[in-house]
Amino acid sequence: MTEFDDSALDDPDVLAGADESLRFLAGAGARIRMESDSVTVPDFGAGLRPRGVIIVGQESRLVRAVLEPCCPVPFVAWPFAGLPAWVGSLDLVVVLASQDGSDEALVSSAAEANRRGAALLVATAMNSKVWQAAAGSSSLLVPTSTGDPLAAAIVLMSILHDIELGPDVVPADTAEVADMVAEESSPYHDLSNNGAKDLAAGLADALPLVWGGSVLAARASRRVAEALRRATGRPALAVGSEELLPVIEGAVPRDPFADPDELHESQRPVLLVLNDMADNPAMAIQRRQLLGAAEAHDVRICTLDAGRGSDVDRYVTLLQKGLYGAAYVRIGLSGGSAGGPQI
Repeated sequence: MTEFDDSALDDPDVLAGADESLRFLAGAGARIRMESDSVTVPDFGAGLRPRGVIIVGQESRLVRAVLEPCCPVPFVAWPFAGLPAWVGSLDLVVVLASQDGSDEALVSSAAEANRRGAALLVATAMNSKVWQAAAGSSSLLVPTSTGDPLAAAIVLMSILHDIELGPDVVPADTAEVADMVAEESSPYHDLSNNGAKDLAAGLADALPLVWGGSVLAARASRRVAEALRRATGRPALAVGSEELLPVIEGAVPRDPFADPDELHESQRPVLLVLNDMADNPAMAIQRRQLLGAAEAHDVRICTLDAGRGSDVDRYVTLLQKGLYGAAYVRIGLSGGSAGGPQI
């Protein structure tokens, strides 16, 4: 197993070798701004309220998680090719296309929505296959240029708010949040003053158990766990508290007399809590149970706080902090050969 070298996190030469992946993370705020520059409020007709909204494509589950609690009409994230049989001229179809807009399943969904006469709201690269399939009198096409599905999703959520189908989402505010995380996690801040590097040091040599209590924090936890798996090549779990508790309670006790060189810390779990600061009594109970079990079984605890702001702002904060932590884990394990934007 590759040994984690925390000194690599402050080594200028090593960090220079990982510049591309860190630069990609630091550009999240800029990509959100770029995608929001060309946005206009759509006009689907005076007083239009669709019978239902169906969304397909990348980050569709994120959009549903944000909008579903307050959307005045049924909101469905559809993971399959094509559209449900009930979609028709009274409905709104939202399409979040891939980077180049060539996904055949999304091309088919956009064309099918057009044939059925549904209103269409599409974010895709200009003149892509999805763009061409979606073009019509009842379509609003939002050109994307960064290839970042999260940035495109944030812009679409702001549009859905403008037509009174979702909560207030302000891309400029979310971009500022992403910039703040980038500043706090900058490679120019050393390990003693960098939360992301400190997180990497805490996660590198163990089995990460990532937990987020709310719907959005849970989604961020899955993305962070995926990034950690890519960074380490080892398991990382992101599941509910009921599934995590047995893993924590089954942790092998530490032997205080064991030779440190013979310890296998990679076999022990570490609990990473994504705290989105939501005022939810049930979530607070679950968090107390997890923290109590971790303390009782000598399991290391790491915490990411979302701060304040909208649901989307808090989600982006947790996600970016976790992704930066995973990037520094990769750097510490690989000696700087982290490569491009694999996060």
